[in-house]
Amino acid sequence: MPSVHLVGEDEGAPTIVTSVPISPDRVWSYIGASALLLEIIGTWLVWFSAVVQQSLHEDGIRAAFQRAMPDQVDRCFDTVVIQRGGGRR
Repeated sequence: MPSVHLVGEDEGAPTIVTSVPISPDRVWSYIGASALLLEIIGTWLVWFSAVVQQSLHEDGIRAAFQRAMPDQVDRCFDTVVIQRGGGRR
């Protein structure tokens, strides 16, 4: 069997393609909804990265005080966090 099939005139009937007109308002609503969704996802990613970075930073401070002064870790950690502009726990 040949790998190429020749199409004759009677086999290749033209395909009718119809298109439905889309209103400009509908296109703008899709663009607006997409932009809003991207903004929400981007905002959440920025917030999440800030929370993770703060958590890792606080864990590093706590570990340093644990090595230096194991008996006063909480008091020293609270002092550093307050000095850097954070709130109390």
